[in-house]
Amino acid sequence: MNAAAQPFRLPGHVVLPEPKLRFGSNNPQDTDIHPMEGLIRFGPYSLDKLSPVPNPIRIGMIAPADLEDSLVRQMRELEQVHQPRERKQYLPPFPGFEKVFGVRIARGGAASRITLSQDLDREIGAAEKPHVVLAEALTRALFALRNARDSFDIVVILLKESWSQAFRGPPGDDFDLHDYVKAYAASEGICVQFLREDSALNYHCRCSVAWRLGIALYTKAGGTPWVLADVEPGTAFIGIDYALRAGGEATQRFAICCSQVFDAEGSGLEFVAYEAEGVHMFGKNPYLRRDQMLKVMARSLAIYQRKHSGDPPRRIVVHKNTEFRADEIEGVFDALPNADSIELVHVQQSCGWRGVLIAGPQRPHGYPCQRGSTFQLGPHEALLWTQGNLPAVAKGKDYYKEGKGTPEPLLLVRHAGLGSIDDLCRETLALTKMDWNNDGPYDRLPVTLNFAGTLATIVKRMPKLQPHSYPVRLFM
Repeated sequence: MNAAAQPFRLPGHVVLPEPKLRFGSNNPQDTDIHPMEGLIRFGPYSLDKLSPVPNPIRIGMIAPADLEDSLVRQMRELEQVHQPRERKQYLPPFPGFEKVFGVRIARGGAASRITLSQDLDREIGAAEKPHVVLAEALTRALFALRNARDSFDIVVILLKESWSQAFRGPPGDDFDLHDYVKAYAASEGICVQFLREDSALNYHCRCSVAWRLGIALYTKAGGTPWVLADVEPGTAFIGIDYALRAGGEATQRFAICCSQVFDAEGSGLEFVAYEAEGVHMFGKNPYLRRDQMLKVMARSLAIYQRKHSGDPPRRIVVHKNTEFRADEIEGVFDALPNADSIELVHVQQSCGWRGVLIAGPQRPHGYPCQRGSTFQLGPHEALLWTQGNLPAVAKGKDYYKEGKGTPEPLLLVRHAGLGSIDDLCRETLALTKMDWNNDGPYDRLPVTLNFAGTLATIVKRMPKLQPHSYPVRLFM
């Protein structure tokens, strides 16, 4: 048989070890792959460091009159011990907020507690545009809090489930209450935590609620719960995502480009937002010109240098959820002429591949393939399963966070760079553990794209963008 006609054989797959996290211990060997077990054993990473976390963390409140007492009880629950009623193989008991984080939770001053009008239920029910009524009520309450800014650190907003019709706009309107209020609050420098009646006050597993809310409040107060343990020093991870402003001619659309910067030391609580006029559209996706990408990357580089005594990163890894076009690649290299290594990686969420674990001849395993499985498709492409079976966080028992379905891998496509594909997969997998806004063992996407996407959709609702960086915690 002619050699050219020989079938191509794909290489075997590799299973990467679960990435380790560092916490409050100064001993580099004190690591854990489990976010919450690590917090219990070692405390948060920012514990006893020069940290902006206040003690106590003062909570302001915006709540409907009939649920105000329930919200107070919810916050007091954070001081208590809770046993898990779900995900018992993964979720540890909650020891109490101060035991975990080393700081207390307290109610803010009287001026930081706002009770929404008892007429709001009726007004929402009768309104032609209920989302407008609720949004205006919440922004008025936040506006009133400006004069009490020194009496709270975070504002908790409680939403009644009976208001659910007002959480989104009508068909064809991309209004989202969460994003709208977050954008308004961020413009006032107010950090907001939303709670919903059904998923917080009435949720059956109080342990789950305590962990999720506790981690979120600590992070939004300026804390760093954990960082990655095994990342090459001098590496900067940058995530880029776009969102389009509504309206305008197709040829003159504005794109909000958000760039989030992470490093080995846990710095990742700032981002830059850039409003680009007249962006190019390829299909439904916007792409930046060379000069636009140069500005975005230069501002991202400034964030890194400000946190590293002016030193630039030696290695830069840029994640984007769309392909890199030639102008964008050139813009990146224009902005980073002195870097030793630049890796540009398209992280594609839908690729059509699936993976099934075969336990024996013609016998599929009851759980999906293991998280961390990689499969190289070529010199610059690889599949990476960031979802899957993860016994390592469940005391050796099979554990699939999603519960059902066959997970689809991410397709990593490198558009520039000469490093190892295995290293890119390993780093991408590690960055799926850096979302400080939930209690899960991982997310599907690396935090570079998870945060950047969230930020872009919120920031596009801000009337005016400033050239300076923004704290991420205002938008979480």
